[in-house]
Order: sequence, then structure tokens, then C-alpha cells
Amino acid sequence: MQRFDLSPLFRSSVGFDRLERLLDSAHRLDDQTFAYPPYNIEKTGEDGYRISMAVAGFRAEDLDITTKENFLTIAGKAQKEDPPVQYLHRGIAGRSFERRFELADHIKVAAASLADGLLHVDLVREIPETLKPRTIPIATTSSAEPKAIENKKALENKAA
Repeated sequence: MQRFDLSPLFRSSVGFDRLERLLDSAHRLDDQTFAYPPYNIEKTGEDGYRISMAVAGFRAEDLDITTKENFLTIAGKAQKEDPPVQYLHRGIAGRSFERRFELADHIKVAAASLADGLLHVDLVREIPETLKPRTIPIATTSSAEPKAIENKKALENKAA
């Protein structure tokens, strides 16, 4: 197993320890973990994403979508069959599952829908106005002499 050394990154930056945890967790997971239920992750626009998950046999009330901090959790609870059915072949899995996705900063769940056995979770990146780049206008003065700033009390004394 190969381990990445990110210590040079940590010497000149702050807050990237989450990146190391993400790389470690991705390296530890095996392919069997992601076998059920199958899913796609799509990029739907510049700031839009969609997770589509095959959840055949699940109703909307059997599914639970929650977000906490930077994690999206999609869970499905298997429904009990009344009366029990004797299958000759069971190809549609109906077992419970829980799938977790780590979301980048400022990614929010916009909507979720269930249609034709597919659960669609739409995500959008919403960057707050305070974090967006902005242009600062540069003021110029025609005279080379700096202007004096007067405080409020000095102006009141002049008026009196």
C-alpha cells in the first residue's frame, strides 16, 4: 500500500488536514463497499452535481437523506414482506443500505426525487457573497496634497 506524504503541504498551508483524511479513507476502501446500490455522480453545470442511485423496490418512505456538516448520507431501510414470498430467483436486492458521500465546502443539497427506480439527489455549490472575489475601486485625487479628515466634534465646533 502506498502512503502519500503531505507534510510539505502542511508547512505552508492551514486547513488541509481534511484532505489527508479523505485520501486515507479512499485508499482503505475496497471495491465491494461500493457494490450496492449502484450509483452515478454527474456534473450538471458549472456549479451543479447530481447523484443518481438505483433503488429498485424502495419507496420514498423507505429512504432517508440527511446532511450533517460536510457529509451526505443516503440510507434505505428494507421493507418486510407480508406474506413471505418464496423466490425461485431473487435478482433485485432489497436489503438495507447506507451510503455516505463527503461533500466539498459550500456544496448544498438542492432537491431529491424518486422516479422509475432511481433516486436523484441534486447538489449545488453556493459560495457566499463574502467569499466571492470582488474588485476594489481605486480612488484618485486631482491634487497631490492629502486632504485632512475632520472628526464630528470639530465640525460641530465650527458650526457653533
